[in-house]
Amino acid sequence: MYPWHITHDDVESIAIGAGILGTGGGGNPYLGKVLMQSMLDRGYSVTVIGVDDLADDALVTEVGTMGAPTVGVEKLPHGDEPRWVVEALEAHIGRPIDAITCAEIGGANSIQPLVAGALTGKPVVDADSMGRAFPELQMSTHFIDGVACVPTALVDEKNNRIVFSEMTEPRILERFARDLCVLMGCRAELAGPALSGAQMKRSSVRNTLSLAKRLGDAVRKARASKAPMVDAILAVTGGSELFAGKLFDVRRRTTRGFARGDLVAEGLGDYRGQWLHVAFQNENLVAWRGTPDARGEVVACVPDLICIIETETGEPITTEQLRYGLRVTVLGIPCSDKLRTPAALDVVGPAAFGYPEVTFVPMAKVPGVGLE
Repeated sequence: MYPWHITHDDVESIAIGAGILGTGGGGNPYLGKVLMQSMLDRGYSVTVIGVDDLADDALVTEVGTMGAPTVGVEKLPHGDEPRWVVEALEAHIGRPIDAITCAEIGGANSIQPLVAGALTGKPVVDADSMGRAFPELQMSTHFIDGVACVPTALVDEKNNRIVFSEMTEPRILERFARDLCVLMGCRAELAGPALSGAQMKRSSVRNTLSLAKRLGDAVRKARASKAPMVDAILAVTGGSELFAGKLFDVRRRTTRGFARGDLVAEGLGDYRGQWLHVAFQNENLVAWRGTPDARGEVVACVPDLICIIETETGEPITTEQLRYGLRVTVLGIPCSDKLRTPAALDVVGPAAFGYPEVTFVPMAKVPGVGLE
């Protein structure tokens, strides 16, 4: 499979698949998709390699966008931020980066590393460190595994640059970087940390870019053949359907660099008479059955994936796109096993998001299907 030379068609599928895996966050993949496809049309190229293709002493960095996804509705990027932020990191460490990888295989942040690879000529590794999207930097399998969180670079659309060289722990990096991101207009490009090939092999969630492509391919094939959309998605991810209905109420606000809020959906079809509540912080965090006015039984929670799609088309719906009246299907997808350890649950379980009363009950996994 490797090297995998990304095509216009691949980008189309990756954007759909990563939008679903993004659980509502990671940014709307549409703009990233259009940018990457435009770059391919203008002669840029990008190559994807596997984790095992890396030498142990290779230097790899994650590239992605930090901020509140709702800001992207009005604030467009310059376009060169992925190159600038890699250059800022290289200038600090005094040597070139050998390859780029995803911080999260969610939404636009699945496309940004491809843009960075095209702009810098560096290969992109088929992996990430979340197997989904999460709102905070410390929620990374690398950091959970003890990898240092610095050096990490941050740039804005005017090429203002900050490099963090010393931080006591990833949570502190998140606080400093988030505050600077807010000063940069709630949107900034991030590169870091500097990972060795050996570290990538030990702690990354593998093959997530290719999973996003397979997922997008399945959605596009189902659309073309008018096959059941949900069945196509679940066959690739090993997930299950949680709910189907229409959005009845959405409450959303941007605070401290995050899009926070909750939604209420009214059941249709087999779910008529039922109600679903979902809380989100950029990404969907906890889903409850309940009444129009109250939450009841928990049906899914982080770190498993709660994914909302448009029922007819299978198009992923990000948290900034939620609005009254949308017909949606809510899916649950089992997360990577790397997120189910006690150490990981301390960082990405429901209590880490302010829901200590919610107990994580893992969704059943289908062997060999979905996230590794």
